[in-house]
Amino acid sequence: MTKGVSSAPTKALLSSKKVSAKKVVDKSKLEKHPLEVSASHSNQASSVPEHITVLLDEAVHALSVKAHGVYVDGTFGRGGHSKKILSQLGANGRLIAFDRDLAAVASSQSINDPRFSMIHGHFASMQARLADIGVSAVDGILLDLGISSPQIDEAERGFSFRYDAPLDMRMDQSSGQTAAEFLSRTTEQQLAEVIKNYGEERFAKSIARAIIKERDDVRPITTTGQLTQIVANTVTRFEPGQNPATRTFQALRIFVNQELEELSLTLPQCMALLKPQGRLAVISFHSLEDRIVKQFVRDQENRDDLPSNFPVRAADLPQPRLISVGKAVKPSAKEVKANPRSRSAVLRVAERTSVL
Repeated sequence: MTKGVSSAPTKALLSSKKVSAKKVVDKSKLEKHPLEVSASHSNQASSVPEHITVLLDEAVHALSVKAHGVYVDGTFGRGGHSKKILSQLGANGRLIAFDRDLAAVASSQSINDPRFSMIHGHFASMQARLADIGVSAVDGILLDLGISSPQIDEAERGFSFRYDAPLDMRMDQSSGQTAAEFLSRTTEQQLAEVIKNYGEERFAKSIARAIIKERDDVRPITTTGQLTQIVANTVTRFEPGQNPATRTFQALRIFVNQELEELSLTLPQCMALLKPQGRLAVISFHSLEDRIVKQFVRDQENRDDLPSNFPVRAADLPQPRLISVGKAVKPSAKEVKANPRSRSAVLRVAERTSVL
């Protein structure tokens, strides 16, 4: 769900006050949330967060980088994986990075390397955008899913319940509807489905009912603090150490950015782009996206969809187009201690076969 770590404040928010990016805390409701908590060096919401890349060595090692290969970093973030890949490429190697976050694109300007290219766009546009620059096959693709620390820790982005700020949540600030705009026009039924399906929240119906009532009877829901307060007043039972609004915020973020749909569209493109023995490495941060990755690889490994009693020789069975490489990799205890936000990360790796 989250990637990276920062010197962020450790308390969660509950506020219904006017947007101000100020931090407020209702200690009777909240405890520290493991995905949003880390060592604090500053209490200023506007401080520049330090970003630590999750599973840096493991993910790049999984790509088995060839010196003269062509690679794609589908989620540049702050460039941790990209810089590591570049350090292993030879003079004729090439790396193309994608990110739909304008701040991430801006940070890529610090890389002054002729082997590196940056594309502003979601990885679901990967195949078409690569074709535009003459790339039709690559040796490896890395997708580091989820939300990054800078996105969480910049209050004005509206991703976090720790700050009272505009309820935005868009990863691409240049397009799409904000979370506030979605809440302004959604129905109670649709909202409940979003919170249940994308947040796996058992109180989805009650939360949706409370949100719609606030919107229709009191005022529009336009800030993170306002939304957090509504959820906290509705959810009376939640996991120890977890903010009651965690699942609702996750659901809205995934929905607004169409994260699962985009991932489902991207994986077949990755397979089409990979050369034989090319590697796909995906870091997931919650069960919903990990399930999509695991099922996709499994489907490409086991392509036998014939009836169970259908007579066919083993040699004539459909052969796998992808094969799993090792077991799922999780951060070490040392990494989790240094970077609590890495604890939910799961790295899955697959290799392309020569089967069309």
